[in-house]
Amino acid sequence: MERQEESVSFAGLSLGEFIEQLSSAEPVPGGGAASAVAAALGASLASMVSALSTSRPKYAAYEATLERAGSAGRRLAGELLALADRDAAAYGGYAAALKMPRETDEQVQSRHAAIRTAARAAADAPWEIVVACHDLAVEVEALAGRSNVNAASDVLVAALLAEAGARGAAENVRINLPSTGDERYAEEMDQKLDDKLHEISTLAAQTREIVLSGQVREPEDE
Repeated sequence: MERQEESVSFAGLSLGEFIEQLSSAEPVPGGGAASAVAAALGASLASMVSALSTSRPKYAAYEATLERAGSAGRRLAGELLALADRDAAAYGGYAAALKMPRETDEQVQSRHAAIRTAARAAADAPWEIVVACHDLAVEVEALAGRSNVNAASDVLVAALLAEAGARGAAENVRINLPSTGDERYAEEMDQKLDDKLHEISTLAAQTREIVLSGQVREPEDE
């Protein structure tokens, strides 16, 4: 596909350009990239909340948490945008493997091997998105009740985006698992996804409870 051959990073596109590409008939960007970008928006919100809270006397007791979460948000936003590119490239590799010739037995074997390898890459990329979303959910939960009350709804939105990004990416992992031809890998990955998604859902629910209750929390133990 021309867009991927040019190796244009999604981070270099305007929001409108990304949405236009996403809405086209081309297979990439797709759900994996969209999940990563959604989570990147959540990470940026975490950084924003931190910026709106740091250096304010009212939140001085939370300075360490605010600085860590702000730094993590900026790092994760960049990481998630890079993972959007990686996910798209991995799917491109899988699509290319599907198009390999299969007229001879040797070609069929080569194609099957290429599909298994490409499917593994296409599962590993969105798995990394899930992991990044988990890291984001941890930082966002720490901000709840420890940051600017005027940005409390932004904390909740960040948590929701982290969870949505993780669930979307997880589906992109699971759809590729059968094609890897490795049942053990597929079973282990499926369990890892269940565990991560449960942890993320718990963190998002805790964030929501704290935000909606207006609870003010004690500083974290450093």
